[in-house]
Amino acid sequence: MDKNTKLTFQSLVRNSAEQYGDKHALSFIDEDTYSFNDILSNVESLIAYLEKLGINKGDRIAVLGPNSPEWVLAYLAITSMGSTVVPILHDFSADEVYSILEHSEARALFVTEKTDFSFGSYPGSLEHVISLEDFSLLRTPDNKFKYSAGMKPSREYDVNEDDLAAIIYTSGTTGNSKGVMLTHKNIISNAYMGKTFRHVSERDRFLSVLPLAHTFENTIGMVIPLVSGSSVYYLRKAPTASVLLPALKKVEPTMMLVVPLIIEKIFYSKIKPALTKSSFMRLLYGLRPFRVLLHRAAGKKLMDTFGGKMEFFGVGGAKLNPEVDRFLNEGRFPYAVGYGLTETSPLLAGMVHPTCKVESTGAPVEGVEIKLNDPDPATGEGEIWARGDNVMKGYYKNPEKTAEVLTEDGWFRTGDLGKFDRNGYLFIRGRLKTVIIGSSGENIYPEEIESVINTFKHVVESLVVEKGGKLVAMVHINREEIEEQYRHMKDEMSRVVEEKIEEIITELNHQVNQRLNRFSRINRFVFQPVPFQKTPTKKIKRYLYY
Repeated sequence: MDKNTKLTFQSLVRNSAEQYGDKHALSFIDEDTYSFNDILSNVESLIAYLEKLGINKGDRIAVLGPNSPEWVLAYLAITSMGSTVVPILHDFSADEVYSILEHSEARALFVTEKTDFSFGSYPGSLEHVISLEDFSLLRTPDNKFKYSAGMKPSREYDVNEDDLAAIIYTSGTTGNSKGVMLTHKNIISNAYMGKTFRHVSERDRFLSVLPLAHTFENTIGMVIPLVSGSSVYYLRKAPTASVLLPALKKVEPTMMLVVPLIIEKIFYSKIKPALTKSSFMRLLYGLRPFRVLLHRAAGKKLMDTFGGKMEFFGVGGAKLNPEVDRFLNEGRFPYAVGYGLTETSPLLAGMVHPTCKVESTGAPVEGVEIKLNDPDPATGEGEIWARGDNVMKGYYKNPEKTAEVLTEDGWFRTGDLGKFDRNGYLFIRGRLKTVIIGSSGENIYPEEIESVINTFKHVVESLVVEKGGKLVAMVHINREEIEEQYRHMKDEMSRVVEEKIEEIITELNHQVNQRLNRFSRINRFVFQPVPFQKTPTKKIKRYLYY
């Protein structure tokens, strides 16, 4: 990044058009493309359109819909004219969307016409609803204005680095949503920080599968390719296996971002069963030298599955299961692990294979300071505090919550507990709010216990809570997988499946506790019949189960 580079979306759009011109920038797979020049001209036309609708600098405009080139254009137009974008995750409920529109006082909403719900009413501040398909007006007090390509803004907008670019409402795992205020400088500086881990250029191809309304995909999967001249491809449908596999073959992406759940599901449903399908294979798999060889063979196959050209497979949004982490590492798969929060735009620390350490989130990114506040002298663990240009401005309309997490000298209290090793690699132990204090004052980290439980066959996910002073593990088991195994028994299948689930719970009670220290042992395992409710980044909404 040049020292004279202005960190605003307005400058980003212009500079990218100047540098990369007619190169492919955005498209659905096998559909018409937008070049970097096309992005500039469409952004200008959208700004002119918003002007005619009476939108001004500083107004809040929401964007709701699945990933698409038009989603990106709307985001860039809003921020380039100095208005504030409010990205809304498209799997939020109608009540959540209404609440966000009301709280942000959004004056306009870009929305796909295929939205799963319709509003009975709209917040009083909302004047215009605009289609993300063709930018036509779906709702407006005056319908005489129509969007047309080639329109030009009536004036130049003075957009500054410290102007508010986005308000991002997080669902979180511990309660109510908060509106995180991110400036132009917060977001774009963090994109440049991310580029220090791995060089990104015009030859790179991104396949986007995570929601653009989430900061991880937004900064790393949208802003980085825009400033680097890379190509981004979107899917028309949800990234199920039947959609994703042919897309990977066509695009042959060099870069991709996923949440841990995606790669963990592949490992536990396909890779590990294939490596342990017989007693002899299980014996070999239990010996490290053979396990490494098996992982390398499986890693090559996984590479082919993802198109064969992958160079950066970014895993973030939640903690990666240690067993899956070890497989990716030993399998020499080009994965990367990052740590961050919406409040930090999001990246704070990271690492890229082959420098990855199992269970670590890597070293602080260039330009970010990380320290452990009041570390325990015995363990070295403390709350992770961060400071840098990527740290948010605060929570929208919530000075009390802002004061709780931002110190006067700019440190952000993450609420996460961690420690550094001797090489400066950060290890996350868990959320400060979820730590359970044992009967003798020991710190018990439920996330670490869950990572042990989740390695067992047929276990999909688990949640460890404290009830009546005892540790209880709620375990969701893959019932369909067991039913498939006993389908041949027909009339007896239901009874046998129930017995098998009881057997698994009993087995967990014995085997899990053998792998835990004395004060972390589970008193009771409970079968969770349905999946846990989750945030958009697939973290369990823990507060619902306390």
